Amino acid sequence: MLRSVFSSIVNNLPAKEVKAHCDGPCGVYDPASARVAAEAVLSMTKKLLELSPPLGNDKAAWSTYNNTFSRFVAIKEDQAQETKKELLILWTDYFKPEHLATFPDIHETFWKAAKLCSACKVNIDQVKAEELMQAVEKIHHMFWKTKGRSDSWVTAS
Repeated sequence: MLRSVFSSIVNNLPAKEVKAHCDGPCGVYDPASARVAAEAVLSMTKKLLELSPPLGNDKAAWSTYNNTFSRFVAIKEDQAQETKKELLILWTDYFKPEHLATFPDIHETFWKAAKLCSACKVNIDQVKAEELMQAVEKIHHMFWKTKGRSDSWVTAS
C-alpha cells in the first residue's frame, strides 16, 4: 500500500506551478490587525497581574485559578505572535526602500517592535505590553503617512 501511494506521488511529479497569495500582492495592508492583537496582549497582561491565587488548599478553587491563568497566558502568547506576524508583513511586504527617506529609523522601529512581541510572550510585564502598544502606534502613524493620510489612532479598550 505504501508503495502505491509513493508511486502515485512520483507519477504526478513534477507538480504544477501554483501562485501563492503574495505572488500577486493584493495591496491591502493595514496596521489595524497588529493593533488589535497588541491590545489583546496588554489586556491579558493586565488580567494576569490582577489575578489572585486562592488561599488554602481548595482543589476546585485552585483548578479554576490554574485554568484561568493558563488560558490568559495562552491568549497573551498567541496574540503576541499574531502581532509579530502582522508587523513583519507590513515591514517586509508593504514598506519599501523609498520609505527610508521619510523614516530612516524604520528598520530599528520594526526590529524593536518584534523584540517587544517576544518579550510579551515570555513575560507578564505590563510595561513591555504598553511599550508594544506604543511601538504599534508609531508604526500606525508611519504607515498612514506613506498613504498621505493621518488616520487617528483609536483603540478598542
